[in-house]
Amino acid sequence: MSGIVVHQDKVIERILTLELVRVTERAAVASARLRGHGDEKRADQAAVDAMRRELNKLAIDGTIVIGEGERDEAPMLFIGEKVGTGVGTKVDIAVDPLEGTTLCAKDMPGSIAVMAMAPSGSLLYAPDVYMDKIAIGPGYPQGVIDLDAAPEDNINALAKAKGVKPAEITALIMDRPRHAELIEKVRKVGCSIRLITDGDVAGVIHTTQPQTGIDIYLGIGGAPEGVLAAGALRCVGGQMQSRLILDTPAKVERAAKMGIKDPKRKYDLTEMAGGDVIVAATGVTDGALLKGVMFRGDVIETDTIVYRSVTGTVRRIQAEHRELAKFHLD
Repeated sequence: MSGIVVHQDKVIERILTLELVRVTERAAVASARLRGHGDEKRADQAAVDAMRRELNKLAIDGTIVIGEGERDEAPMLFIGEKVGTGVGTKVDIAVDPLEGTTLCAKDMPGSIAVMAMAPSGSLLYAPDVYMDKIAIGPGYPQGVIDLDAAPEDNINALAKAKGVKPAEITALIMDRPRHAELIEKVRKVGCSIRLITDGDVAGVIHTTQPQTGIDIYLGIGGAPEGVLAAGALRCVGGQMQSRLILDTPAKVERAAKMGIKDPKRKYDLTEMAGGDVIVAATGVTDGALLKGVMFRGDVIETDTIVYRSVTGTVRRIQAEHRELAKFHLD
């Protein structure tokens, strides 16, 4: 019996390091070929196609639990789709083949290809909807933040826990009209705000990196990005809470079909991403988290970061691809 356990651990370790990295690398390269072309859909489709091809080469019995949409909305990597060879470890997979499609189309900083993998039943299985989120990095007592608390109360509580004044706290919020009231409340308490146009997976991860200067992430973004960010946060420490935005009967019904009985449920970090979760992200365009893909004649360079929760490991993998440079993946 113990021999089987060891064997499975080795299989998971192998898949979720170099082989998982290969998946995000291929997606990043495919979309990077379309940087600055102004075509978001084509860049996203290139990333989806490349990621799907690589996933189907893996010796796993995988199910997409967070993807590009539901079956009727997404031709590939839809929620519920089976990937892999079908023979091997049963795993849940969350993907965002091209986070920051606009950033890629305009060749702006921060676009990445990202995915997470965990044992079956470990990742939140939810429809492709919006999600309200709050997150902070490691080093604070549990319960410092609460999604249901007023923004100013969360800022004051975090400042007290950090031993600074609210004016010394920096919040990261997506620059969207829906956040106008949130931004006003956060600024009223004296907190500094850094606005981003896209990329809330990286945005949440920034709370774990002191050099970014980000203390807290607040606001509404995509559910796929929320689950992926939760996976990364679990690997390096931190706190996060979220709630799916199920604001129409149709969305509530879709969620119910996926097993979500309470549409107003508040999820914590482990409920979004539990078990032995591993997250891989490869830069498409240059950003604070990762360098973008570089094309240098007969060599393609990629920059990838891989997180694993069970060990707390963070790996940086900078790779040179020569064989890949010979082919143009449309």
